[in-house]
Amino acid sequence: MKAALRSIISETACLDVPVESLSDTDNLYAAGLSSLGTIRVMLAIEEALGIEIPAGLITFDLFQSIESLASMLASLIQAERTECVPFTATQRRG
Repeated sequence: MKAALRSIISETACLDVPVESLSDTDNLYAAGLSSLGTIRVMLAIEEALGIEIPAGLITFDLFQSIESLASMLASLIQAERTECVPFTATQRRG
């Protein structure tokens, strides 16, 4: 996931430094991420992963680092997978 995020950020964010020089926890805003870059990154993530980031999750803190993005995306993808699991007659109800 982080490699995909690095690729998306590299292609869309227009940072002041190469993405390769950043650690997963480095501040993307300090590296030059702008509000327009944030929107570009968000749209590219949604397109690449075929998801929609809920408006309530779109915060300054979300785009703080590669780690914060990866963490949110992992949680979002897991939640979508859980919701999409069909109930079968062999499953017990809680």
